[in-house]
Amino acid sequence: MSFAVLMAVVTLVSVFLVRQVLLAGLDDRVDAALVQESKELRRLIQEGSDPETGQPFRANVRRILEVFLERNVPARNEAFLTFVEGEPYLRSRNVLPYRLDEDESLVERWSVVTRTDAGFVETPGGTVRYLAVPIRAGAEVRAVFVAAVFRDLEAEEIEPAVRAAALVGVAAVLIGSLLAFLLVRRRIVKPVQSVEATARTISESDLSRRIEVNGEDEIAHLAKTFNDLLERLERAFVAQRAFVDDAGHELRTPITIIRGQLELLSEDPEQRRHAVELVTGELDRMSRMVNDLLLLAKAQQPEFLVFDLVDVGELTREVHEKAGALGERRWRLDAVADGALVGDRQRLAEALIQLLQNAADHTDADEEIVLGSRIDDGLARFWVRDSGPGIPREMLERIFDRFSRVSSRQSDGAGLGLAIVRSIAEGHRGRVWVESDIGRGTTFTIEIPVNQDPAGTDVA
Repeated sequence: MSFAVLMAVVTLVSVFLVRQVLLAGLDDRVDAALVQESKELRRLIQEGSDPETGQPFRANVRRILEVFLERNVPARNEAFLTFVEGEPYLRSRNVLPYRLDEDESLVERWSVVTRTDAGFVETPGGTVRYLAVPIRAGAEVRAVFVAAVFRDLEAEEIEPAVRAAALVGVAAVLIGSLLAFLLVRRRIVKPVQSVEATARTISESDLSRRIEVNGEDEIAHLAKTFNDLLERLERAFVAQRAFVDDAGHELRTPITIIRGQLELLSEDPEQRRHAVELVTGELDRMSRMVNDLLLLAKAQQPEFLVFDLVDVGELTREVHEKAGALGERRWRLDAVADGALVGDRQRLAEALIQLLQNAADHTDADEEIVLGSRIDDGLARFWVRDSGPGIPREMLERIFDRFSRVSSRQSDGAGLGLAIVRSIAEGHRGRVWVESDIGRGTTFTIEIPVNQDPAGTDVA
């Protein structure tokens, strides 16, 4: 009985410590995200210029806030609010459990902030961690920017790990209680103490500690089970950190295209209209990309395609036109298909631009990158060919794995880009493959059926 109580206490302490470590890491990440948003705003105020005029913002705080909210996408559980001259102005449009800008007490509190204020507030949507930053014109406060994170929603993401630890702990108590009747005290206490010591030493940044396993008895199996738990936790946090890094990497591509189009904006009405269409399309694609990254992080088979009739030649030429903003390369249009397919135009464009960005990242200035397409035998093929250094043969099989790092092709980010390409191709009932020769370049090819129904099934 006493041994069972000891095991239960150790398990509770271990689960509590794991949860506290995860919560501490969560608070650090939330605070870092809020501080980063305030830094981005200050940088825009001090160094930025109005993209419409190319001139400094000066004291136009409304325009500063408009441009900031256009350029910065809040995280899933984050909200941006702005106040001008004591009144609510703009806010981020992401859906959250509670509208902070409609809470009279919060509006009254934040709209009159005269110096940077941070803290927690309780709302019907849960605890909110916020950072309020006043925007001054001279000595006068003209506006207030508030970044707020729903901490309870963030905390829900660590609950599966805590529940897993609790389930393993329950199993450990049951197994330990049984072993207490079969094994002498000397063979039980030491492994249990090792479990407790390891649980106390783990942290968010170091989950590498493991329990020493000796023998093949039940205690050894318990230690292996706990080690397996730590292994899963370590993989989960490595994937989480990789996902955060990759989100920034994936969003840079549409931002680069938009910036390139705005910088080259012509006075010609037709060219201006065309540029606005391209920019609008990229903004739509960027919004969907955020949701896709979250979906890819959780789902093995993402279903995020919207099927329609797509002109393959027009899509190829449009993507080639956008490629110029990805870098100073010799962008060449190869064969262009004549025909249409049933697919998701934005997703296919996203996949092709990702492949072009990947090629640009691994070629030097003025090197050639080729984009082409064709339709034959009921299949549409798109290819991107570069003259980069090539990919070693042993890396080809895992280059499309989610969160993989293949040094020769994925020097930046976490390797989610090519996983997105594969998901888009497979979502169209197709495939993607790579052919590469060291020193001679690489070719990525996407192949999908021309005819299929909205459920992704081939049709005649």
